[in-house]
Parts: sequence; structure tokens; C-alpha cells
Amino acid sequence: MNEPVSCAPWWRYPLVWLVIAGPVAVMLASAVTVWLALRTPEVLVSEDYYREGIEINRRLADKKLMPAHAGRNHAATPADDVPLPKRVTP
Repeated sequence: MNEPVSCAPWWRYPLVWLVIAGPVAVMLASAVTVWLALRTPEVLVSEDYYREGIEINRRLADKKLMPAHAGRNHAATPADDVPLPKRVTP
């Protein structure tokens, strides 16, 4: 007739380890993320954000830093001969 099936302990089944590995990997990754976040905090907004914005606008107004579509043919042109970018009027 039917013989009794011998059951191995749970740790002998590879599928059990595969199921356990997912949550363990997520916990390790989240611990590393928390450790990195606490070790190197990022300052998002500086105290003088307005002045920095003005400086960025001044740098972008420089003829050498004009958008590619406005200055695409002036890569080898001397800086004094580069035309000013055209202003778009709404």
C-alpha cells in the first residue's frame, strides 16, 4: 500500500531559503540606506539661495554658455566674435 512519506526538516528545502532571502535582503538594504542617510546628511536649501540663483542667471547669460541651438556653429569662433543669443518674445 502507501508507505509513509518521510519529511525532512524545513531548513533542508532550498525554496524556504529563497523565500527567506527576499525579506532579509530588503532589511539589509534598508539598514544600509539608513546608515548612509545618517552618516552624510544632505543640505537641501542654502541660507543664501537667492544670491546663488542670481549668480546662476549671470553665468547662463554668458555668451560661452548659451544653449546649443543658439550657438551650435560657434564652437571654434573666438569668444569676442560670438553673437548674443536671441531673446524669445512671448
